Amino acid sequence: MDQTHIHLLITHLPIFGSLLGGLTLIHGIGVKSNQTIIAAYYIFVLSAIGASIAYLTGEAAEESVENLQGIMELNIKTHEDFAIYALVSLIILGIAAIIGLVYTWKNSPFTRNIAFVLLFISIISFGLVARTGYLGGQIRHTEIQSESNPTQL
Repeated sequence: MDQTHIHLLITHLPIFGSLLGGLTLIHGIGVKSNQTIIAAYYIFVLSAIGASIAYLTGEAAEESVENLQGIMELNIKTHEDFAIYALVSLIILGIAAIIGLVYTWKNSPFTRNIAFVLLFISIISFGLVARTGYLGGQIRHTEIQSESNPTQL
């Protein structure tokens, strides 16, 4: 398994992790369960790690497809440019989740407020990473490309 395979496998983790973590956090806030909130924070940290791995393996994935017939350099560049925003947002989410873990373990009175802040960050992160994944999918999946952005075959 090379870095291209790792990139393709790991890219789904931050997308689904930020969504699943957000849903878990909503549930934890709703039922006032610190254990569930902690579980959401772990998912966020795992998603941030996955996003970092995906970003670090992106260059190798680019090199493996950039010379293939039908691949547009513009699609790769757009995906690569947008990926940095998703990475930064997920790193912020992961660091905030670690801070949230500490406050939650200490039974801080700010636990609930921190959970709402993390929920907000997770919604933004999910949007950014989902868009990044969509743009990455357009590199090889012509079936999801819009007519305004056709692939050269």
